[in-house]
Amino acid sequence: MAEAHQAVAFQFTVTPDGIDLQLCHEALRQIYLSGLHSWKKRFIRFKNGVMTGVYPGSPGGFMVVVVSYMSYSKYQQLDPSLGMFAKLGQHIPISQYMSTDSQRIVGGVLVGTGLWVTIIMIMRNVLKCLLSWHGWMHARHGSVSWSARLWMILVKVFSGRKPMLYSFQNSLPRLPVPSVKDTCKRYLESVRPLMEDEQYERMKGLAKEFEKNLGPRLQWYLKLKSWWASNYVSDWWEEYIYLRGRGPIMVNSNYYAMDFLYVFPTNIQAARAGNAIHAIMLYRRKLDRGQVKPIYLLANKVPLCSAQWERMFNTTRIPGLETVFSSSKHIAVYHKGRYFKVWMFYDGRLLLPREIEQQMERILADQSEPLPGEERLAALTAGERTPWASARETYFSRGKNKQSLDAIEKAAFVVTLDDTEQCYDSNNPVKSLDRYAKSLLHGKCYDRWFDKSFNLIVFKNATMGLNAEHSWADAPIIGHLWEHVLSMDPVKLGYEDGHCRGEPHPNMPGPQRLQWDLPAECQEVIQSSLTVARSLADDVDCHIFPFSDFGKGLIKKCRTSPDAFIQIALQLAHYRDKGKFCLTYEASMTRLFREGRTETVRSCTMETCAFVRSMIRDETHTYHREERLMLLKQAAEKHQNMYRLAMTGQGIDRHLFCLYVVSKYLGEDSAFLKEVLSEPWRLSTSQTPVQQTELFDLVKHPEYVSSGGGFGPVANDGYGVSYIIVGENLINFHISSKHSSPETDSHRFGTNIRQAMLDILALFQLDNKAK
Repeated sequence: MAEAHQAVAFQFTVTPDGIDLQLCHEALRQIYLSGLHSWKKRFIRFKNGVMTGVYPGSPGGFMVVVVSYMSYSKYQQLDPSLGMFAKLGQHIPISQYMSTDSQRIVGGVLVGTGLWVTIIMIMRNVLKCLLSWHGWMHARHGSVSWSARLWMILVKVFSGRKPMLYSFQNSLPRLPVPSVKDTCKRYLESVRPLMEDEQYERMKGLAKEFEKNLGPRLQWYLKLKSWWASNYVSDWWEEYIYLRGRGPIMVNSNYYAMDFLYVFPTNIQAARAGNAIHAIMLYRRKLDRGQVKPIYLLANKVPLCSAQWERMFNTTRIPGLETVFSSSKHIAVYHKGRYFKVWMFYDGRLLLPREIEQQMERILADQSEPLPGEERLAALTAGERTPWASARETYFSRGKNKQSLDAIEKAAFVVTLDDTEQCYDSNNPVKSLDRYAKSLLHGKCYDRWFDKSFNLIVFKNATMGLNAEHSWADAPIIGHLWEHVLSMDPVKLGYEDGHCRGEPHPNMPGPQRLQWDLPAECQEVIQSSLTVARSLADDVDCHIFPFSDFGKGLIKKCRTSPDAFIQIALQLAHYRDKGKFCLTYEASMTRLFREGRTETVRSCTMETCAFVRSMIRDETHTYHREERLMLLKQAAEKHQNMYRLAMTGQGIDRHLFCLYVVSKYLGEDSAFLKEVLSEPWRLSTSQTPVQQTELFDLVKHPEYVSSGGGFGPVANDGYGVSYIIVGENLINFHISSKHSSPETDSHRFGTNIRQAMLDILALFQLDNKAK
């Protein structure tokens, strides 16, 4: 094969005349270019580390401070070293070898550097104090107080110029630890609408006992951790919620992202893969160079934590632990049961889209058969974690299996060239989107490497999507990458006659087929994992529907938060669907704090339940429209306040979780904590935020709308709901549940959501107001 020849840098033979040395100049050239590329990357990372380490300082600021200080010292006839060299001269003969002018210059540089570092530390700490104030979140939409305006000016002044992705990490405040009393109070408030009086009084007694006895002791340890660690929640959350779980991560943890809803840039599978892979690699290069802009709130004023970006590429979840590998130069590709290693660099540069398409074409044209056990190998990552961990240690710790597994686990990411066709079909919109979602969520259970940070899936008809592992980061992080890819693909990169722009490379080595030697015992483990995974996948009931009756534009005319509007509609829909309320999970981010991840907004509140009851026919009381509007307003305000509390570190669920972890470390049993953490989330919801609105002009190109993404149900008898608010007039809903539950039906719930949205909007009578 061509790549085998390229791998030989030199050959030699022994002849009667001596040794005949034959150098392969092309191979040596590639080695030189590869080394040059690596050193360039090291230098860029070193430079970025320095720039981030001194931010908001800069080399220019350093020169200004040092030169200004030395000029002032010279004008005032001061000793720049403040007598430092004179004191050093008494013990170390350093001054004996330096002239007076040299001493002045060196002293001025040293003292100027100290002054510069002092200014940086002052600016960082002032900025940290400023970012610890969250009063701006309580301002009404469209109105800003004078204190908030002054605060925004100060944040702008102390934020420095041209920040990189990780520039603000040292300036972000730490996540605060709420008081045990406040957490218990808010917990009881959140479960009041879900419990009968007797059950609630019992829970109230357990909470008071915990608050008085064990709670303060556990709290002391959490306080200690919050002072010592960067974030008192995130490491335990990652370890105990994700990595220590022994159940399948497919469906239960991994989530997916969809392609455009209405746009089909090309129908050539290899070409779509070429542009998408190139766009992802460009994003990785921007990430390595620190050129990805920080994410802000409040009109680019308040920075969010960027720590989760560090593990986007070259990351694999190993059963039992997570490993992050050094930067790799290849990707792994799966097609029809075979695995290939594809290098992303040649001649010291990143492959162009047409060259990547060329590599994909070679894989698609390859007619070789899968090796025994190879086709369904990835089922190990889809089933239970313990058998996979055992098989990995037994069958993949040496030889060609280890080399091939390393090629997958150390790849930048995994690509699946799927042999099925998926897309939105206007003639069959419901079934087509449902099939599309299930394919991205679990596929055939053996054609996605679920342990990888993310899989790019390109279908036979050139539609694509992502499947992402959850432990390394939350959905907005992978969403940021996906927005970049979708914006690059059809417009900036583009196509010519369906193919990527440019020409194929005449001499490029082809993909490398990975080799496996899987004994019968290993294949039995693979089949066992596949059986578990298929049972789980077949039980998933997915329903995706675009809600186009109205969007956030009309909701804002109601002077209501779009998120609160949708969450209240979900509560109304759920009550109509099941005839009862349930514990509801809405994901909120805590990235206003260093290394923050998520917090829970318990959306089922007393106020929301009161509004929902007002919308249900009741023979004992008839509600007027004005009464319902008042209850809706109270429910929306309550929801917004709870969302603010969650974002600002005053949520209750992460605090209760950490208290429970400490209790286990201490060997203490708490009936209160045990009961709290065993309560099932029968309605789990999440909004997919659109973060880079400048990348898409939905006014001129409304067809460039993303379908968003979704996840599997959290409870066996519950619903998972993800929604994305796209532009002013569209909201896409992704609903999941389990066929095995007689209580749930994703399509029925979707119908109830649509009707609830329409019923709530009708209360405002916008048509009458317009007239």
